[in-house]
Amino acid sequence: MSEESMTPEEILDGIRKMRIRGAAEIGRRASLAIRLHAEGTLVSDKGEYISDIKRFARDALSTRPTAVTLWTGVTMTLRGIEDARDSEEVLERIRVNSERFINESKLAIGAIAEMAAKRVPNDATILTHCNSTAAVATILRAHELGKVKMVYATESRPKRQGLITARQLSERGVPVTLIVDSAARFHMKSVDIVIVGADAVASNGAVINKIGTSQIALIAHERRVPFMVVAETIKFSPHTFKGELVKIEERDASEVVDLKDYPGVAVSNPVFDATPADYIDAIVTEVGVIPATAAYEIVLHNEGVKVLSNLDFSGGWSGAV
Repeated sequence: MSEESMTPEEILDGIRKMRIRGAAEIGRRASLAIRLHAEGTLVSDKGEYISDIKRFARDALSTRPTAVTLWTGVTMTLRGIEDARDSEEVLERIRVNSERFINESKLAIGAIAEMAAKRVPNDATILTHCNSTAAVATILRAHELGKVKMVYATESRPKRQGLITARQLSERGVPVTLIVDSAARFHMKSVDIVIVGADAVASNGAVINKIGTSQIALIAHERRVPFMVVAETIKFSPHTFKGELVKIEERDASEVVDLKDYPGVAVSNPVFDATPADYIDAIVTEVGVIPATAAYEIVLHNEGVKVLSNLDFSGGWSGAV
């Protein structure tokens, strides 16, 4: 099913149930869902129209609470609608905002891949975790430059997104070896660089990514292997700039085991963990390569001091809508 043929509700359900994956893709699809919803619910009363759009936006934000790109996509799509003269202008602003956000998000990946590939050593063995559009694009660009000897792709349980990565790389001719998550330390001795994406970057430089990322970063740090994060600036969280902690999403136990087979056993299934800035050698964004500790500069670049000062986060990540 193509993006445009899905209803707004189907898009949100796809995000919630992880049929739509990848932080940037989640943000883009949420923006599209809001645009489609706005196009299908136009009424002449501007106040009623905006209230309905914001209700749908809050539903979108509730689908994946950790994904800062979801919040960014929603807020950027709704930017300026309160100042519109009438409902028709509200819709036009949403259309323009959504198309700009989606296009700029896609362009960012190419810029990141080009810069990050330059940091990959020649004849490199790379380790990557989960499935990141930016990480895959970087590895493919490095492969085009003749730099890649082999890639270790972790399985990334419980959803096993690493299989997607392995398939994407293999289809483009990249030598790839799939490994179970717990084999990362065993193979790290032959790795030259670790490349991962991010679901969110906090203002202190901590990177929120697929569960297990922080363990791989610790192992890389122990082995003195460079650990590089590739992430669009839309993933840098303004909420952490104001002191809010990133909420780590806990998903249903059924993704791990069938609880009927294990009566009395509790299951914890956190989707993400936080990798400290100390374990990150560089974050590559579409605006340049930065140390993790400079993450707050990106937040300022994106939002500006005045906007940050006026943002109301009292209602949580959905406070802006």
